[in-house]
Amino acid sequence: MISQAEIATVMQDAIFTVIVTAAPMLLAALFVGLIVSIFQATTQINEQTIAFVPKILAILLALLIFSGWIINHLSEFTTRLYQSIITYLG
Repeated sequence: MISQAEIATVMQDAIFTVIVTAAPMLLAALFVGLIVSIFQATTQINEQTIAFVPKILAILLALLIFSGWIINHLSEFTTRLYQSIITYLG
């Protein structure tokens, strides 16, 4: 039987993996959104759809740049998860 501490450890590792793998795209969107907001404030353009396309492009660019690292991180998590399942059940 798996203890609650072991389940909590697996859940903690899963949440940390999600945060770490999503961070590059979120930070890129945050940075581009900040730049576009500063641009809109200085030019007094109040169109909300202007930030949409640059954010999408920044997210796709970050995904292309960091995809190898993300796949590596996710495969390491999957390996640890399978090993922990074998340890807990076996």
